[in-house]
Amino acid sequence: MAQIFCIANQKGGVGKTTTSVNLAAALANIGQRVLLVDMDPQGNATMGSGVDKHALEASVYEVLIGQAELAQARQRSAKAGYDLIGANRELAGAEVELVSLPQRERRLKTALATVDADYDFILIDSPPALGLLTLNGLCAAHGVIVPMQCEYFALEGLSDLVNTIKQVHANLNRDLRIIGLLRVMFDPRITLQQQVSEQIKNHFGDKVFNTVIPRNVRLAEAPSYGLPGVVFDPSSRGAKAFTEFAQEMVDRLAVAA
Repeated sequence: MAQIFCIANQKGGVGKTTTSVNLAAALANIGQRVLLVDMDPQGNATMGSGVDKHALEASVYEVLIGQAELAQARQRSAKAGYDLIGANRELAGAEVELVSLPQRERRLKTALATVDADYDFILIDSPPALGLLTLNGLCAAHGVIVPMQCEYFALEGLSDLVNTIKQVHANLNRDLRIIGLLRVMFDPRITLQQQVSEQIKNHFGDKVFNTVIPRNVRLAEAPSYGLPGVVFDPSSRGAKAFTEFAQEMVDRLAVAA
């Protein structure tokens, strides 16, 4: 059975997609079977996996509204080494269309159950808003990975996200929990970031991953080549950090088991 994780943060621009594609590629590099599900209508995780979002014959949109089986929408990201369920602008319409459908919050969970045995990890890249797309990701997941920058406003948004996860846990998905907080775009030269990082560790304790993802230009360049940074430049600091993070994830889950 796959471990299903939603990469989520209600704040935009915190590196959710960068985390999703690079964690997927890094897990694949260490021998894990990985499926990445793009739940953001912008389709950045799709493009960052080397798949043209404009040329998708079936996407997560068709899966959610019942026009396609998940296996029909699944394709291989050959260079990155994982499978992908892509997304494009059509997915924006799903927010409205899902409202009238039965089991609207659990459509993704039902679809993923059909391929669950094929993978070790299923990662869900969620949009930066608490709508039905994000709710579908949270209802399908066993846990949430929260990428966050070490800045003051990030702490403000984090408390909102924790409350949301608690509500989903109480009402929709009893399996849901925070797996860990991942500090991203970290620059140790900035005193405020060091201070916020310490605050996070003091408050959340072992819920904070040991790995820290540095601010790294190679990670930022990689999507323009249709590649995760881990594949684009494996020797870069950012790629090495994501490789360490993937191993930490596997080790942490092995201990928990």
